[in-house]
Amino acid sequence: MKYPVARVLPLLGISHLDRLFDYSVPETMDADAQPGTRVRIRFSGRLVDAMLIERRRHSDHDGSLSPLHRLVSPIQVMPPDMWELVNHLADRSAGLRSDIIRSAIPPRHAASEKAGLFGGGKDWEDLYGSLVPLDELKTAALKAAREAVAAYAHGDRFLQAALDGRAAQAHWATLPGTDEANSLAAVASSIAWNGGGVLLLAPHQRAVDRLTTALRQWMGSSQILRLTSAETAGTRYRRFMSIVLGQGRVVVGTRSAALAPVRNLQFIGVLGESDDNLVDPRAPYLHSRGIAKARADQSGAALAFVGPHRSAEIQQWVEQGMVFPLEAPRATVSAAMPWIRALGETDLDREREALAPGARIPDVAFRAIRHSLDNERPALVQVPRRGYAPALTCGNCRTPVRCRRCNGPMELPPDGKGSGPGAAPTCRWCGFTEQLFSCQECGSHRLRMSIVGHDRTAEELGKAFPGVRIVPSAGDNVVASVPHAPLIVVATTGAEPTVEHSQGSGLYGAAVLLDPWIALGREDLRAQETALRQWMDAAARVYPRDEGGTVVVAADSSLTTVQQLVRWDPAGAARKELDSRREAHLPPAAVVAAVDGTSGSIAELLQQWERPEGSELLGPVPLPPGIRLPHRLDRTQAAEARRLIIRVPHHEGMALGRSLKTAISTRAIHKHTAPLRVVLDPVRIG
Repeated sequence: MKYPVARVLPLLGISHLDRLFDYSVPETMDADAQPGTRVRIRFSGRLVDAMLIERRRHSDHDGSLSPLHRLVSPIQVMPPDMWELVNHLADRSAGLRSDIIRSAIPPRHAASEKAGLFGGGKDWEDLYGSLVPLDELKTAALKAAREAVAAYAHGDRFLQAALDGRAAQAHWATLPGTDEANSLAAVASSIAWNGGGVLLLAPHQRAVDRLTTALRQWMGSSQILRLTSAETAGTRYRRFMSIVLGQGRVVVGTRSAALAPVRNLQFIGVLGESDDNLVDPRAPYLHSRGIAKARADQSGAALAFVGPHRSAEIQQWVEQGMVFPLEAPRATVSAAMPWIRALGETDLDREREALAPGARIPDVAFRAIRHSLDNERPALVQVPRRGYAPALTCGNCRTPVRCRRCNGPMELPPDGKGSGPGAAPTCRWCGFTEQLFSCQECGSHRLRMSIVGHDRTAEELGKAFPGVRIVPSAGDNVVASVPHAPLIVVATTGAEPTVEHSQGSGLYGAAVLLDPWIALGREDLRAQETALRQWMDAAARVYPRDEGGTVVVAADSSLTTVQQLVRWDPAGAARKELDSRREAHLPPAAVVAAVDGTSGSIAELLQQWERPEGSELLGPVPLPPGIRLPHRLDRTQAAEARRLIIRVPHHEGMALGRSLKTAISTRAIHKHTAPLRVVLDPVRIG
């Protein structure tokens, strides 16, 4: 046997065992036990799963080697470039390679593996089953792609670079009123028919559905592989097998598809790159935006972040020359914009609002909705919170209402459960219903709705517009699409339905953005950036101003974020956001690690940690409210939870990740088991 030694990585999820071990290869496995295959090994007296990484002539171990117990499957599920990427991401995030591999490669499903590839093993191009000639389809896809980028400066050059297989990375700032899913699908289809592999990432299932529908204009359903949490284990494994064996050329999915090993990867597209749904909630808490950038850097594939908004992270890459801004001329942007109005813009507005000071839905918003309905168009009302009244205070002293059992927040339940001002408040955590409310501070029995949800908003609009259909969309009842008809959609942020039109994707006649103070007032580093993204996403669904489209923001026009929306200036907003982060030494200008645990577990980590140059410690402080407790800490121990912030200059980010990973492993060797969680560049710092 030429290479009798196998180096394997046990998939244990234990930090100090996240390294390679040597095993001997039995003669019967010599042909099939190749790098990238899954094996079973006997480790510390028990059988565990492992990934075979490489074969060698000799081992560094002086003693005898245990043999591989069993070959799980001869399919090489982890190509060499994927192993390199896993190592890079693990070092950068202070995470375990076994955790990343487990999230990227689905468990083996024997029945699906036996079923084999789709279509009896046909090539990707042969899976197309339409009567339309392939040459005609390829021409149509290329034409649609060129039309999609035509309005943007250097858009044609970016498309040509992607078609030629050259490395080109861009932030594609889509115009208002543009169907970004359709534009991205056109570019992806042209590249796929040109022979390149394509990976498209979206923040949620609805966006994946939109991308899939758009792709079907230029390819068959069997040619599109979807990877989301909605698939069964067997379906997901069979699709993964199709990808790793080279049949799957076009992959569309949520964050779980970010590491899909697409062969000849030539293009990566990301929709909504700053959406929190693209962050994996499991260790090591990777963001799909960072994975996509790392994959493009490694493979030389073209990369496009698509959407009307730009995050501070993208802006930093733009300023470093790593990502190119794909923008339309200002005149083109202005022509595509709707009218965007805020409160207090004119003397007339101030006079009208003076008649009803503090009104939640201003008069200008009612007029915009009425104008849209009169023109036989739907109107969108965006609210930040679901439910009827998700936050309550005492009607007398304004003290927040908390549950007597668990101290959780109380709400008035939605319709169907006794909603309304006279209903009994219910705890959002434990479900306890307070039949007779009595304020703990002043003894008052009166309640006040401090925050109004989408159900209450729909109720108000139903009274204001009798006979008009009201469509709520929020929480577990998200509406995918509505007809192009005179109706009012009341949706929470991110749950806005698309408008179906007989001539293609339709738009709203008006959009009203309510309660902006909730988004702007969040105790969050990204509060203003997130608010602007949500507002721009809603405003981009409205008809241009020349066709009567109007957006009303129920906020003071002097606010900086509101002005950025009115001017439609995503680049300027991103520059300002990045400058403020630099002044405060916060991500992405600096790399931050959030260490969550108890005072004891954080002290144990610091004892083993070798600080990189220029590192700075902030805390420990009590864990900020709203952040999930570390593993093995329950709510009864919430008072013990602490957070330590470690901050280093941006160029020391990799060193910070590696040093923390080493410290975590050393801590595990010493059998320190107190709760601890380490997150690099968390979405919420506190």
